[in-house]
Formats: sequence, structure tokens, C-alpha cells
Amino acid sequence: VQLQASGGGLVQPGGSLRLSCAASGFTLDYHAIGWFRQAPGKEREGVSCISSHDDSTSYVVDSVKGRFTISRDNAKNTVYLQMNSLKPEDTAVYYCAADGRYGSSCPPMGYDYWGQGTQVTVSS
Repeated sequence: VQLQASGGGLVQPGGSLRLSCAASGFTLDYHAIGWFRQAPGKEREGVSCISSHDDSTSYVVDSVKGRFTISRDNAKNTVYLQMNSLKPEDTAVYYCAADGRYGSSCPPMGYDYWGQGTQVTVSS
């Protein structure tokens, strides 16, 4: 099982990015998928999660509500995090993770598989 996070980059405040989490050896549709981030000098924090069976979503960090959207494309076996109205405080390495249990929902009891992270830098 491998998760590949991509789509990060340098963007100006107010800009947008779409992160992708693609899986190999694993069908994301059947599992809860989460996005996390870790800013320099800070602990990793959960950002958002999407459940397996009904695609219900949750956003852990209040500051991203209304700006970030998590979604799933089953045909591409990919989960996305659309990030709009980006702020400098969104700067972090973003990771995706999957709960290995079939049919898992958000919030999951734990995450079993992690992607390698993609850097998002919001700066003028």
C-alpha cells in the first residue's frame, strides 16, 4: 500500500491549491481518508476527513472551514483537498492518511497508511 500526496507549491495569500492523494495497492473508496498538516516547529494536526460509505466529511481545524474542501474521485482512486483563500498560516507540509479498516468513518480510530507529504507555502 502506498499513498502519494502531491499538488503543493508556493502560492500568494488568497490563492488556491488542490492537493491530491493517490493510492496504489489500496482502494481509497472503502476507507476513511484524512488530511493532516505540520507547520515548522508545531505538532501535526488533522485538517479534514472523508468517510468511506457515505462520503460524509469533517473539518477538524476551524480556520479552514469554508475555505478547504475534501472530496473523492473513485474512478481515479484519489482524494483531493481543495484549498482556497489561502493564508500564510496555512503554510505546512500536508499529509494524507488512510484508515486500513474496511468501511471506516470519520473520525477513524486511527490511520494505518501515510503519504510522504507535500509542501504548501503561502507567501507574498
